[in-house]
Amino acid sequence: MNDQSNHARGRWGEARAASHLRSLGFSILDRNWRPTEPELRGDLDLIARRGELIVFCEVKARRSARFGGAAAAVDQVKQHRVRRLAASWLRLHDLGDIDVRFDVIAIDGVTLSHHRAAF
Repeated sequence: MNDQSNHARGRWGEARAASHLRSLGFSILDRNWRPTEPELRGDLDLIARRGELIVFCEVKARRSARFGGAAAAVDQVKQHRVRRLAASWLRLHDLGDIDVRFDVIAIDGVTLSHHRAAF
């Protein structure tokens, strides 16, 4: 698969994940957020809120479940990066006393699985 089709699958997966979160009563606060700090790299796929809960959601979409599936792509390095980015986002938004959760939405083929509190 070429880079363009991987990119298109990623965007499709993020749209599908956002729709899934909205169906659970979340509002999407941010998509593909990038930090302003030059030492931080990467982006946060989806940031959602329901009441006092903020969910930082990493989305992975793969054509198939080979090699452990999409969820397996969220390794410890990726988890650490997402946590650092989330801390930056929270500093900028100063939401007070809230609960934070890190979820993974994995899409293997067309099958979506939502891993709550994944890390």
